[in-house]
Amino acid sequence: MKISSGLTKAINDQIAMEANASNNYLAMACWCQINGYEESGNFFFTQSAEERTHMMKFVTFLSGQGVKPVIPSTKQPSQSFKSLESICKTALKNEQAVTKSIQKIAELALKQKDFATRNFIQWFVDEQIEEEQKFETILQKFDLLGRDKLAIYEINKLLGSSASSTEE
Repeated sequence: MKISSGLTKAINDQIAMEANASNNYLAMACWCQINGYEESGNFFFTQSAEERTHMMKFVTFLSGQGVKPVIPSTKQPSQSFKSLESICKTALKNEQAVTKSIQKIAELALKQKDFATRNFIQWFVDEQIEEEQKFETILQKFDLLGRDKLAIYEINKLLGSSASSTEE
């Protein structure tokens, strides 16, 4: 069964979204590093690499279906952020947008009875639950610990340990 042009377009759009997400996380990582949040920088470098891996999964899926994937140019990510908390809020919003896009692909695949694509996309559906929960949990830490220098220091350490555990 050949993948439809509508699903091909949705997946190519997702490839672009994942590439942009990778660059956004890369910019966040650099901001963190420059502003003394090395551990958070490592966390966001890991997030950037993860998004690129997701992009490659979509590229490989399409090419494996005999469909030429579109390798996108990316948008210039923001280079300035107000705070570590604002970065985490932006990251959550980005993940929520990715979730909507993934769900759109899953819905389209199901509607078209393209079960190969539906099975492929299920991993991403599950992954997005984890990603949103991760950033919601981080943002809860600001409410629990506060926003003073010591609280930010602890959250920075927490992000660093989270990056270490996902690299293994």
